[in-house]
Amino acid sequence: MTPSLLDRLLSRKGLYAAFWVVGIIMVTTLIVFTANLQKEVPPIPAKVVSAGGETLYTYDDVVNGKGMFQQFDLMDYGTLLGMGAYLGPDFTTEFFHRRAEYLTEAFARREYGRSATEITAPQRAAIKEMVKADFHAGTRLTDGTVVYSDVSAAAYKANVDYVVDFLVNGNQEMAWPGGVIRDDEARLIAAFFDWSQLVASSKRPGTERSWSNNWPPEPLVDQDANWTTHYYTLWEMLALWVGTILVLIIAYEKLLKQDDGELEQPLVITKLFPSQQKLLKYVPVVSLFFLLQVIIGGYLAHIYTDPANNFILPQSLIPFNVMRALHVNLAIIWVAIGWLVGGMLIAPLVADEDLKFPWLVDVLWGALLVVGGGGLVGIYLGATGQMRDVWFWLGNEGRELLNLGRVWDIGLVVGLVMWFLMVFSVIRKAKTNNVLVGTIIWSAFGIATLYIAGMMPLNKIMPNFTVDDYYRWWVVHLWVELTFELFAAGVLAFLTVALGLVSRKSAERIMLFELGLIMLSGTLGVGHHYWWQGLDEYWIAIGGIFSALEPLPLVLLMIEAFKQQRHIQSEGKSFPFAVPFMFLAGSAFLNWYGAGFLGMVINTPTINYYAHGTYLIMPHGHVALLGAFGYISLAFMYLVARSNAMAKGLEWNEKWSRIGFWLVTVGVVLFSIPTLIIGFQQAQIAHDLGYWATRQREALDGLSPWMWSRLLPDGLMILGAAVIFFDLLKKTFFSRKVA
Repeated sequence: MTPSLLDRLLSRKGLYAAFWVVGIIMVTTLIVFTANLQKEVPPIPAKVVSAGGETLYTYDDVVNGKGMFQQFDLMDYGTLLGMGAYLGPDFTTEFFHRRAEYLTEAFARREYGRSATEITAPQRAAIKEMVKADFHAGTRLTDGTVVYSDVSAAAYKANVDYVVDFLVNGNQEMAWPGGVIRDDEARLIAAFFDWSQLVASSKRPGTERSWSNNWPPEPLVDQDANWTTHYYTLWEMLALWVGTILVLIIAYEKLLKQDDGELEQPLVITKLFPSQQKLLKYVPVVSLFFLLQVIIGGYLAHIYTDPANNFILPQSLIPFNVMRALHVNLAIIWVAIGWLVGGMLIAPLVADEDLKFPWLVDVLWGALLVVGGGGLVGIYLGATGQMRDVWFWLGNEGRELLNLGRVWDIGLVVGLVMWFLMVFSVIRKAKTNNVLVGTIIWSAFGIATLYIAGMMPLNKIMPNFTVDDYYRWWVVHLWVELTFELFAAGVLAFLTVALGLVSRKSAERIMLFELGLIMLSGTLGVGHHYWWQGLDEYWIAIGGIFSALEPLPLVLLMIEAFKQQRHIQSEGKSFPFAVPFMFLAGSAFLNWYGAGFLGMVINTPTINYYAHGTYLIMPHGHVALLGAFGYISLAFMYLVARSNAMAKGLEWNEKWSRIGFWLVTVGVVLFSIPTLIIGFQQAQIAHDLGYWATRQREALDGLSPWMWSRLLPDGLMILGAAVIFFDLLKKTFFSRKVA
């Protein structure tokens, strides 16, 4: 019987070709958009002056202010254009709203001789039109001279006084201790903040929307989401609904259900190659960093809940922004090291041959410790003002999630390239150069090189925040959610085959299908970070449509593997890799829940418009981190420990491994509940009262019980991480030989 067109397309050859076609189209499109970037980003004016000719600030002030903003890591305290942490204010909105309030009050007193709170409703409507005219007709953002009315110039000066006092002297109620930033530095930062409010409030030429596509919602000037935002939300929901059905049908009915391939013999490890033996020293480092990360997460949760008071240590000693930067960078470090270990463990298994120079594993271990340790120390010293002269190179670069100073950035890239060459030198010797091996190799190459996108220009900061954020998301999204996802797909497919759970035929087809979905949704899906930070409106359409379908095929693959594992157990056969597989299965579930389900909650343009920079983002980020990356890293650690135990005949007990797994898993799922509830409430306030209102501390005061309820899930995750650390330490270094 002649196969149908669909059957040919879903064959291994057809899926392979489809992956390359989709990949080339997506990458080419992204390159075209990038080439057009400078034409669409908001300019930085040569100078901003008052109507009377007084220079308020210049281009250099804005750029230097951005440098101060990064040096003192204000992005890990508050947000700019909604990007950053959620404890402090959104500085863009703060300047925007305060300027609007100042103008409203000034015009009311000028026109009616009374305060804005004392005039009639018709008079307030007339005043609002004057304020809108000052914002939209009177002020234009250009790369030349921006002219403020005398009233807006006075509003700017009032904003400067406010933020200088806040940054220099601190505010205990908002967990900002002060005492680090100097007066002259704060004034430069104020110029940068004011530029960002020009981005948010000034009309993009030839349109009736601001440079930030009308974000944030600000009732004082009638700024709200436009129809385009809602229009693309409708299309996204339709596309995701239809796409989900198609993915389920294709993945299960065509790729898994019709499997006629034979299972391979489960992997049996009788010896460790010298390079694999050297991986043992990585295991306690990864699990310890994981434990430290969740402990710091508990500290941050306490400060979020009760910012006015110290917790354990004075906030002047361990400020919130520094601890948050350490929290997210510890996650990046332990996840990345875990994945590197996985690559170095699997490569000799695939090739049945060891690394030519096993001592390179020790060199890489030392290099990673130097880069990781030096980077973390630099984050602290830089943000606390102890590296003013060398902050860019050794301190805190202050870009959320990309905080490492440039020297540590370069060291990380060198380490990643070294890792790729080590893996490639071994895995290329595999007897069968199958698609699973090829995927692991070339995704490893992407991991090693794409991080460079966040290092432009190499020797100084990027002047324009919008351009800087564009490439920052290349690393945060494309590096992590594209190349790491490709690597994960290859590794998961290889392991399910090697463990004798799924046939190679099924694993290859489902992996190729997954790769195509990752390229389709992950490449231009970076656009859902670009809606409100200064890029043009078409990113709303791009970011809305390409969203969260890619976890589904891997979930189905793990379901099929789980069914096979149960079948093996029902026949009374042993399954020695049950613990690593448990973490891989947990990864698939949390990936779907965190990246897929919770991602769809926040990634529709309309919801994101009101929820941007609120707690609603938290559950997506935390669950997706563990699902897409963290659990795979821990699975690699247990795979190393299990391989060591099998090769040396050591005792192996799964009790504490399972306890640690379930403590962390239940904890992170429970964590998503109060943060979702808090986030929905904040989004409603933003919809009803404007974004400025939802970022005030008062918006959270009524949600205090939900804030404190995080004690339970946070405690479970800390306890689970501690169990995993001690369990791995015991299994790797203190297990006895089987009698």
